[in-house]
Parts: sequence; C-alpha cells; structure tokens
Amino acid sequence: MTPTSITDSHTIIAATEDQTRALASRLGQAMRAGDVVALIGPLGSGKTTFAQGLAVGLGVAPDRNVASPTFALVNEHPGRVPFLHADLYRIKDPAELGELGLDEAFDRAASALEWADRFPEALPEDCLTITFETQADDSRRLSWKAQGPRSLALLQAMRQQPLDLR
Repeated sequence: MTPTSITDSHTIIAATEDQTRALASRLGQAMRAGDVVALIGPLGSGKTTFAQGLAVGLGVAPDRNVASPTFALVNEHPGRVPFLHADLYRIKDPAELGELGLDEAFDRAASALEWADRFPEALPEDCLTITFETQADDSRRLSWKAQGPRSLALLQAMRQQPLDLR
C-alpha cells in the first residue's frame, strides 16, 4: 500500500515488562476499531508483552489468555473494542495473508500484528509501527512511527499524557 504523507516518530525506554505492559495499556485505552499497531523486533524483545498490555487497555477480560498466536496465527478477543492479535512469523508466502482475513478484521477490531516487518504489504496505509530493541541493561527501546492521521493521533495522545515509567 502507498504510505500517506503524514508521519511522526518517538522513542521510549521501558525498563521492565510491567512498564511495557503499562505503556501498551495506555495506548489500548486510546485505540478504537480500525486502529492497527505493527510490532517489530527479534524473539524475546517484548512484542507479546506489549500485546498483553494492549488487551488490558482495550478491556479484554483478565481471564483471557493473550499469548503469542504463533501457531494459531490470529486470535480475536472480545473487549470494549474487539482485539485482533496476529503473528506473521510462520507465514511463508504473501498469498497466505488473504486466508487470515486481516483486511476484514481491521474494520471491526483494534489490531496488533507481531512480526509485521515480514509482510509490510499486509498493513493498512495508516498504521502505528513500534520497533522493539533489547538494550544491554535488559530494558527495551521502543521506537514508534506513526504513518497516517489516525496513528498520528494515537502517538500524540501518548505524548500528551506521559506515563511515569519509574
């Protein structure tokens, strides 16, 4: 898809898994159906932990198991806003993407796609990309990039009320 001309970026350091979840929960509170977050980073960098925090912010019940959908590929969880959690790690061919039904899901749910960098063509034009990097002290550097008006609004909402990550 052709990117829109509206972009912005921001970087946050999360020292712990709890801070990563809290940050994601705040983002989840601001999300609505149609919002898509692309999660990029190596194994163990915090993508699934972030998705768990999104689920909290989206009102997914605490008894729901929000785990990496590595083998299921896509899980949908009911909440204040339905939450679609997908993992593109095991997808081998772009032709398989159509079978996941992501386009239809993007219309009815807030979505997080782990390993989104493997198939950027699966992402909508307007999407918030978060890249995870593990630091030497085991903290996580989260680099956020908004691409489009809605993802830019989400990024700006996160900036307006900084989260105390101490």
